[in-house]
Amino acid sequence: MTMQPVVHAVVCAALALCAGCTRSPAKEARSVGESGSKLAPSKTPPATAETSPSGLVSQVQKPGSGEKRARLHDQVRVNFAAWNGQGEQTDSSEKRGGPVTFAVAGVIAGWTEALQQMRVGEQRRLWIPDQLVYPGRPGFPRAMAIFDLELLEIIEGEAPPPAPPDVAAAPADATLLSSGLAYKLLASSGSDDKPNAWDRVRIYYTGWTTAGVTFESSGHKRPAVFDVSHVMPGWREALQRLAAGDRARVWIPEALAYQGRAGQPQGSVVFDLELVSIERRPAPPEAPAQLAAPQDAKQTQSGLSYRVLKHGTGKTKPTRHDRVAVHYSAWTSDGRLFDSSIVKGQAATVPVSRVIPGWAEGLQLMVEGDKTLFWIPEKLAYAGIDGAPRGQLLYEVELLQISR
Repeated sequence: MTMQPVVHAVVCAALALCAGCTRSPAKEARSVGESGSKLAPSKTPPATAETSPSGLVSQVQKPGSGEKRARLHDQVRVNFAAWNGQGEQTDSSEKRGGPVTFAVAGVIAGWTEALQQMRVGEQRRLWIPDQLVYPGRPGFPRAMAIFDLELLEIIEGEAPPPAPPDVAAAPADATLLSSGLAYKLLASSGSDDKPNAWDRVRIYYTGWTTAGVTFESSGHKRPAVFDVSHVMPGWREALQRLAAGDRARVWIPEALAYQGRAGQPQGSVVFDLELVSIERRPAPPEAPAQLAAPQDAKQTQSGLSYRVLKHGTGKTKPTRHDRVAVHYSAWTSDGRLFDSSIVKGQAATVPVSRVIPGWAEGLQLMVEGDKTLFWIPEKLAYAGIDGAPRGQLLYEVELLQISR
């Protein structure tokens, strides 16, 4: 599922759009990926652009043909070009070697919304606000992103199952938890093999509103892959109660679902979850003893506090134009781990110019091999973005490599 239902976490680095993008053969016409990528569009939409209730702004550049439109369970093949709010091109299908193919439900919310409005052959420019891009993820853009999008083909997917008869409310035989989550086991494997909060899972799923409207489904051709720590709270709680092979129906209150975020289903939602398999991941690192910045920590004029834990042997520091490979772990002010490359088992590579301000400033203080604790005030972190961690955040960052 996308990290729409679950916070849109399964995405590639930087402005990559999905975890399972595939490339089409090169040599195809790439009008958006090529000519459309040469000049940066204005960050101010024209007066003729349309604004949807979610905040997505779009303008048709070239009409498509036919009546067919993509649905959430379909796949699409597209050309695209992407820019950040400063006019810097961040990605394109040309850079990727040709058109990309992915699930409509597997991309950022702004794309998912726009693609369902487009006809084959249509070219559309999108001005996507931050809440419909990558809310709350280190290494991902915080501000508006601009895309030129060309829909080349709609590949029909497996239609989702109809809403169950008990979709409106949990039945009496469902288990109600103190959080307000309710669930009912539909099929049991008899196994005790359950995931931890830091594990990765493969699942099939379908989601409905309590009115019975299907808003997302993985289908049953290939399971979706998620880190348990990066899904919506209701999923996170439910998945840790399921064993591999179990299937359950889960009634999730709004506070554990989308929490009123723009472009997402409002109110309570219902999911059928089938846990296919579990990939064990490393146990998460413990939170540092000092969750608040100590008095002897160094502080910059912006309010960023830091302490070097280990000095590296590097001689140069990255600039905002560089990319860096890092290992990191991140905690909220109450010591809750919310992200970690250690848990993922893979270092992250990110552009310095495209991370949250506290990271961008802190990275430029480091040399290769440094390991540093950063206490980042909210104004230099996610600044209250919906779905992102609030308040001061604590990051432990190890700079592995600088790429120029």
